[in-house]
Amino acid sequence: MREQLKELLQTRIEQYISSDERRAEQMDEKPLRKNQLLEKREADIVRVHAAGKVHSLFYDRKDTVLAYQVHLQCLIKQGDTFFIEEEIEEREARFQNGLIVNDYEVELLSEDTFLPEQRVEDTQRITYTYDRRKAVQYAERWWNEFNPAYNKFADNCTNYISQCLHAGNIPMWGSPNRNKGWWMSGKSWSYSWTTAHGFYMLLASGRGIRTQAVTYAQELNLGDIICIDFEGDGRFDHSLIVTAKDIYGMPLVNAHTVNSRRRYWTYEDSTRYTPNIVYKFFRILDGR
Repeated sequence: MREQLKELLQTRIEQYISSDERRAEQMDEKPLRKNQLLEKREADIVRVHAAGKVHSLFYDRKDTVLAYQVHLQCLIKQGDTFFIEEEIEEREARFQNGLIVNDYEVELLSEDTFLPEQRVEDTQRITYTYDRRKAVQYAERWWNEFNPAYNKFADNCTNYISQCLHAGNIPMWGSPNRNKGWWMSGKSWSYSWTTAHGFYMLLASGRGIRTQAVTYAQELNLGDIICIDFEGDGRFDHSLIVTAKDIYGMPLVNAHTVNSRRRYWTYEDSTRYTPNIVYKFFRILDGR
């Protein structure tokens, strides 16, 4: 199993650094998309490191199936600046007679597709001074772990972002009404704390958590938020926090579910990306 994992990791590295011709022939489009995105950003992958962890080994008819995790670290050069982008992939590989016949990323889907809407008219004004530095420090500390002080979910993106804002001194409010406010307490929580669309509606209202919607991603500062609607159907699916910027002032973000650190904000290399994608940009303001 160790040799199989080593072979898979080496193949994954080669997919990111091989020639355009070879990438175009590969089944996995993600490395190709990432390199196309880097080309638009006038950046290049200099080096890739991949570390793996086996979850399980099982048998499916004639196939041996290896479920494993990959921690990818890409050293990226943009102009004279270098930075590291990190991402966790959950993958499965199928073997027949010891040979790899398929290797693919397992897509993590939301468990909360249909939930009550957040009633933003019920929220209240709260007073706080947002500490961006603390929010970003929290985002960096927990980008690839779960803080045991909070509940965790298979789809953990918005729970993680809410924790970041709370670490930045924004207080919870509204408990125990799950349709009201923004909070987590014990084994209960508001929909706005844990679901991407409820969180988006709260930020869009500008009440409770005070926000300013802006038009362009480069207008955001560290600690600000991006909400993503992958299908463009009006229901938001993902939440990101800005933790750094590239040399052109464009946001690099952290996120959970597909745990990512300092990833480019457009998510064009995501398996969920569609041409209909919609972004909303929110500056987080002090509450008063």
